[in-house]
Amino acid sequence: MTAERFLAIVAAYGADRRRWPDSERAAAEAFAAGHADSAGPALAEADAIDALLHRSSTPQVSTALRDRVLAAAATAGDRAGRTGRLWIDRLSLAFGAGWTAATCAGVAAGVLLTGHVTADAQADAVLYQASLLGVDDTEVLG
Repeated sequence: MTAERFLAIVAAYGADRRRWPDSERAAAEAFAAGHADSAGPALAEADAIDALLHRSSTPQVSTALRDRVLAAAATAGDRAGRTGRLWIDRLSLAFGAGWTAATCAGVAAGVLLTGHVTADAQADAVLYQASLLGVDDTEVLG
């Protein structure tokens, strides 16, 4: 474990080793034991902050304030839901129009290319039939 990672764990989870991530707890405890000169002050500072947090009182929210916040959140959620859904509807319409245009362009390109590709085959068939000598040798053009 590096010193930076140990300090990040102490800053995020405090000095109480029970709150440290299980996957890194053993390595952090080993680092603290092996590097008391750098780990000690960080743990002391985190312990002091933890003590201040535990001494502070928990704020009591009035029922009226709680009800106002919940009502405002519900109203904002409804507004966001309508706006978000309208945006998705417009986006799906634009994508649908784009797919339609791309499909039509593909069909048009296929029709135009087919005419050029089959033109050589039709010309060969006409030249072949023109070279036939007898009436019974003729074929019907396709």
